[in-house]
This record gives sequence, C-alpha cells and structure tokens, in this order.
Amino acid sequence: MKKNILTIAFLATASLAFVACDSEKKSETAEETAGIPDGTMNVDLASSEVNWEGTMVGMYSHSGDVKLTDGSVTITDGKITGGNFAVDLTTINPTDENYDAEKDRTPEKLVGHLSSDDFFAVEQHPKATFEITGSEGSTVMGNLTVRGKTNPEEVKNVSITEEGGKVTMTGDLTFDRTKYDVSFKHPMQEMVLSNDVEMKVKLVASN
Repeated sequence: MKKNILTIAFLATASLAFVACDSEKKSETAEETAGIPDGTMNVDLASSEVNWEGTMVGMYSHSGDVKLTDGSVTITDGKITGGNFAVDLTTINPTDENYDAEKDRTPEKLVGHLSSDDFFAVEQHPKATFEITGSEGSTVMGNLTVRGKTNPEEVKNVSITEEGGKVTMTGDLTFDRTKYDVSFKHPMQEMVLSNDVEMKVKLVASN
C-alpha cells in the first residue's frame, strides 16, 4: 500500500513539474515575441542582407553577400506565417581573402564562374526566391527556387526582435546545390566542392 502511495505521489510531483516547466517556456516565448505586431510588412532592402559561404573541403572556403530585390513577411501572434524574399544573383560579391592572383584565383574569376552554367546560370536565372509557407518553433519552412528548380527548405535558428517600429528576423539556410542543378565538380579529384551552400539571412521589415 505504501509503495502505491509513493508511486502516486511521485507521478503527481513529476506532472506538476512538467506543467510548471511548460508554462515557464510559454511565458518565455510570450516575452520574446511581445511587442511584435501582426500583419504583413515590407522588407527594408537597404537594412537587410544575405551572406553566403561555399567550401572546398579540406582546403578553403569562399564567402560573400548578395543583394535582395524585394520581400515581405507576415507575422501572426509573434510567429512568421508567410511572406517571401528574392535575391539578385547578378550582385554576387565575394568578401573573403582566399585568393591568389599568381595562381589565377581572383574574386572576379570566382564571380564569373559562379555566374556561369557550371553553377547558377545567372544570365538565364538572375533571381533566387524563397516562399515562406509557415514556421514551427525557431524553424521557418518554405520553398526555395534556384535555376528554375523548386524544393522545400528550412531556415533554422530563427530569431525575431522588434525595436523602433522595425522587426528584425535572422536565420540560417543551408541547401544542397545539386538539387538545383548547381552540380559542378572540380576536375581535380582531391579538391572536393561541398554540396552544401550556407546562407545567413537577415530581414528587417516594417509597416
């Protein structure tokens, strides 16, 4: 009998602790999203940015940025529920220092190669777009279109803050370039180009 009473007491205590913990998390979430207005806001192109990085496995990486052309974000109850943004691939801008002119590795040559049919075929497909379909926790789901190919992707580690009437959203988007026919392989077998393209997205929006 005593064993049953102890078991019931333990389960009751555990249940109360779970409820208290869940309530605490909900309270923290409410505090984080407090003050963020509902509605659809336009992206401030001058304040927003998209940074990218591609890696030559075991050797070096290249990084840079690309400009946005347009965008909007819909927020409901502090959550991102819709929207979209587009980047202009004609503005690919390397910012790293992994170049060597003597070995014919220059920023200009990298941009030319990334713009070619080997990679993003910029002349035929000057824009890449991301259509937001919803969010769950710190992940925003959507459809990414590159070179006319569309696949579902996720922006992870999303953070939303509000200050001075502007809402700032940041997150990480990593996609497999081969799913979008960006399938260039380095001719030297020991130089393997990673299939993952990493992007850090920062959107600043206001009504």
